Amino acid sequence: MASAGATPFSGRTAWARNLAAPVRDFLSAETGSAAVLLAAAIVALLWANWPSSGSYESLWTTKLSIEVGHSGISADLRHWVNEGLMTFFFLVVGLEAKRELDLGELRERRRLAMPVLAAIGGMAAPVAIYLAFNAGGPGAHGWGAAMSTDTAFALGALALLAPRGATRLRVFLLTLAVVDDLGALVVIATAYAGRLSLVALAVAVGLFGLLIAVRYTPVWLRPISVVLAAALWVAMFKSGIDPVIAGLAVGLATSAYPPSRQDLERATADARSFREQPTARLARSAQRSVLSAISPNERLQHALHPWTSYVFVPMFALANAGIHVTGGLIGDAIASPITLGIFVGYVVGKPVGVLGASWLATRRALHGTRPTVAWPSLAGGAMVAGTGFTVSLLISALAFDGRRLQEAKLGVLACAVVAPLLAGGVFALSKRLPTRVRARQLAGTAGELLDLSDDVDPRHDHVRGPDDAPVTLLEYGDFECPYCGQAESVIRELLSSFGGELRYVWRHLPLSDVHLRAQLAAEASEAAGAQGSFWEFYDALLGHQGALEPQDLGRYAQGLGLDSERFWEQLRRHEFAGRVAEDVASADESGVSGTPTFFINGRRYYGAYDIHTLTAAVRSAHARARLMSASTKSAP
Repeated sequence: MASAGATPFSGRTAWARNLAAPVRDFLSAETGSAAVLLAAAIVALLWANWPSSGSYESLWTTKLSIEVGHSGISADLRHWVNEGLMTFFFLVVGLEAKRELDLGELRERRRLAMPVLAAIGGMAAPVAIYLAFNAGGPGAHGWGAAMSTDTAFALGALALLAPRGATRLRVFLLTLAVVDDLGALVVIATAYAGRLSLVALAVAVGLFGLLIAVRYTPVWLRPISVVLAAALWVAMFKSGIDPVIAGLAVGLATSAYPPSRQDLERATADARSFREQPTARLARSAQRSVLSAISPNERLQHALHPWTSYVFVPMFALANAGIHVTGGLIGDAIASPITLGIFVGYVVGKPVGVLGASWLATRRALHGTRPTVAWPSLAGGAMVAGTGFTVSLLISALAFDGRRLQEAKLGVLACAVVAPLLAGGVFALSKRLPTRVRARQLAGTAGELLDLSDDVDPRHDHVRGPDDAPVTLLEYGDFECPYCGQAESVIRELLSSFGGELRYVWRHLPLSDVHLRAQLAAEASEAAGAQGSFWEFYDALLGHQGALEPQDLGRYAQGLGLDSERFWEQLRRHEFAGRVAEDVASADESGVSGTPTFFINGRRYYGAYDIHTLTAAVRSAHARARLMSASTKSAP
């Protein structure tokens, strides 16, 4: 939503401006986090091998206690990082998983089957390989260290290696990683738990129930959830179960929803009331309205994701990746069943398990669904999934100590280096496949989930470009919105560069609560359209957004040679108010609440709309459409 005093052009859609962390923002942060995480791991290795290497262990084994009365919690710094700060990491992972379930690709629940089964296969196969190396030996207890994909490293590697527009593959890998993390946390809670306290566990369950109940309380009461979440963590810690599980559970229980237009209008009205009467009561009312418009899921991600990506997870690497490397350790690790079990489990077992389970999930005999990702891309993603780090190191620290822990860490670090390199080779080979093969693979995937409620109707909608263009770019816009005005030049350049390969559709969404002249401008454009001059009037309105008074509209109509009497009569009678309302209704059905909001071939576009980014998105849609067309033509 924009106002007359909008901030400078940021090139981001209303959705990306108003929602803090949709999938692309999450993946972007994870990509940056992977670089910081790698740097932290390198620093840890250098620190642990410095001449005064004893300072590394000396720092991270320092005890820190928090006591209230006669009760308290005591642990060394490494455990505070592993069990405290990492709780926030799993909270963010749970929040993003919930957002995907509520708003993303996984809102069609059938599409959960393939990544969930792939995750299960991707955990079972490496564990089996690890046990094949270690069954009956002293390292058998560490089987959990070979099972979980590292979210930050894997998504970061995928962003660098996968082709542009591979959002489905990224969502698949994200879902797989979340299920991996959930499975790993269940393993931690059962196989690696200390002495279990049933009383503390019962208290934790009760506190979690209270957290769920708080979701249905008034907004002013919800800050109590912070206290309940902290108490839940303490109860889990005291129960003997790793408290990081609390983070994932809270994240999965935190709802995500798009801001409704009604909530945004209420927030605007309350803010306007505060502007007129700046009192503490009205300030609090405006604050509550704004907070209630954005889901708790989005607010928490916005607050926590930068901290987990750039501080907490790198600090975990700094605390756990340090190994004092000697020739003897490397020699022992090469022959160590612990090191080999982890390395082979990840590099071989993960891809085999992911691909095998995915294949089973798509079998008709098992009532499977079509894959959401083409098999060549899935092979590269399966190889990326062999990147273990965070959870693997976490379980290694629970299962081992001393020399065995060092051997396990070497195996984890080795697979974190080798798996992305192998994935890069797979992606390079997939790009060399003949067009016919890639088209056939793409045709075998599940259809696109369309976000646009009403299909484009050339007889009803305002369309620029040929009806048979392979790519349709649709915009919900407001003639008074400055962001729409800034985007117009980008749209014009796109239409010029893509020619007959692109058609552009405009639909009205006048934000009347902030743009007082937008509704009349929309009706005036329809009145001009009734005389065959919609696009000329559209150009005039977006070219003169500061001049949308009735006399200005009349001047534009006269300049275009329209029948002024007919034009004014239709505006006086609000003859086209119903036509504008139809567009607004379709916007509501499509979950659109701000302008500009774009759809590309029926899919909501979340990213920036500068010319380079939007061109890349249109080009990606064009390539997919052409491949689908090629597969149809080559079909028998």
